[in-house]
Amino acid sequence: MAIILRLDRMMADRKISLNELAQKVGIANVNLSNIKTGKVSAIRFSTLDAICDVLDCQPGDLLEFQRIENSEEEE
Repeated sequence: MAIILRLDRMMADRKISLNELAQKVGIANVNLSNIKTGKVSAIRFSTLDAICDVLDCQPGDLLEFQRIENSEEEE
């Protein structure tokens, strides 16, 4: 996937646990854990909004684009 989730880094910077963030955001620990570990293919804007509000950050602090190089194009 070309989008990298950096929630774990932001949580460490803010010194907030998964359980605490899940409670403040209002989602299940399992769902937040899946977001944190990048095991999701989509995230609702309402969830992203709530996470950014609690962590006092911007969406760009949590999401990073990483280009996937195609080896066939290089040849």
